[in-house]
Amino acid sequence: MKKLFVDTNIVIDLLSKRIDYYEASQDLFTCAIDNNIKLIVSTLTLANTHYILKDQLKLNRVRSSIRKFKTLVEVASFDDKILELAVEEEFKDFEDGIQYYIAIETNCQAIITRNKKDFKRSIIPVLNAAEFVALNK
Repeated sequence: MKKLFVDTNIVIDLLSKRIDYYEASQDLFTCAIDNNIKLIVSTLTLANTHYILKDQLKLNRVRSSIRKFKTLVEVASFDDKILELAVEEEFKDFEDGIQYYIAIETNCQAIITRNKKDFKRSIIPVLNAAEFVALNK
């Protein structure tokens, strides 16, 4: 089964229905369901998504959205090994380093993000949601 790591910005686009980005993120999840593709997010993604959305939406709506969202994905946690790899690596953003190494450790075939430049040294393909959907139609 193909596995994709979904970056935080895609999750926030979906759950907050961000103008200009919602449709592509929704298409990604539909494509994954249609093609039996496993989507992986990190515990960091869920924490950051909650933190960002609680200022935009009512708290009970944020928690309900995350609860429902979790049924669509597999949630991967991280440990000291991931933290050490992220600290040692030259990622501009520490959080991106954590996300990257979780994707590697969970054997994902690609990273789906809106910020491809954040993963320019990736050894696995990095695509935005629209690119992935176009390749899998």
